[in-house]
Amino acid sequence: MRRSYGQYCGLARALEIVGERWALLIVRDLLVGPRRFGQLQQGLPRIPSNILTTRLRELEEHGVVRRRVLPRPGGGVVYELTEWGRQLEPAVLSLGRWGALALGEPRPEEIVTTDGLIMALRTAYRHGVPQPPTTYELRVGDLVVHAVTGKDDVMAAAGPASAPDLVIETGPALRALITGEVSPADAIRQGLVRVTGDPTLLTRFTETFAIGA
Repeated sequence: MRRSYGQYCGLARALEIVGERWALLIVRDLLVGPRRFGQLQQGLPRIPSNILTTRLRELEEHGVVRRRVLPRPGGGVVYELTEWGRQLEPAVLSLGRWGALALGEPRPEEIVTTDGLIMALRTAYRHGVPQPPTTYELRVGDLVVHAVTGKDDVMAAAGPASAPDLVIETGPALRALITGEVSPADAIRQGLVRVTGDPTLLTRFTETFAIGA
C-alpha cells in the first residue's frame, strides 16, 4: 500500500514518490549516469539489497526510473532516470546546498563516494559567475574526479583529467574550502590542501565552486 499524506499538494505528492529512505540518494547517483544494480550497491554500501530492490521498483512504478537492457557483448541491465526523473536535479542540488551548510566534520562512520563527490561539485558550481574555462582534478583520499568549467556550465566526471590546469589533493577540508570557512592561502599554508599547478587557480576554484557565498 502506497503511503499517502492525504493532501492535494504538490509537495505532499513529491514526498510520496521520493520521500522514502534512500530514494533521493538513488536519484542522486543516477543523475551522474545509468547504473547497474551492483554499482548502486557499491555507491550506497549501507543500503540492504531488499531495500534497494524495493526503492527501484517504487521509482519505476512512479515513472522516475526505468530499466534498460545493454547491448552485447557487455549485456546486462542498467537503471536510469526518465526525462521526468531528471527534472529532480534542481531539487536535489538545492537540497545538497542546504544540507552542506550543516555538515560539520564527518562522523566516524561516514564515507565519501565518487558519485557523491561528483554531485557535490555540481551542487557547489556557481552559475552566473563568469570564469575562464578551467580543468580541475580533485583527489579526495582514494577518490579521483575531475571538473571542466566552461560558459556558465560544468562537466564533472569520475577519473583523472587528461590535462588538468590544477590538481587539488585534500580531504574533509574540501567542505571548509567550498563554504569559505578557510581561505585558499590558509588551506595551503596549513597543509589542508596540496596543489599541483598554479596555486592562484585555487582561488578561482573557490570562486567557481562555493556554497553559502
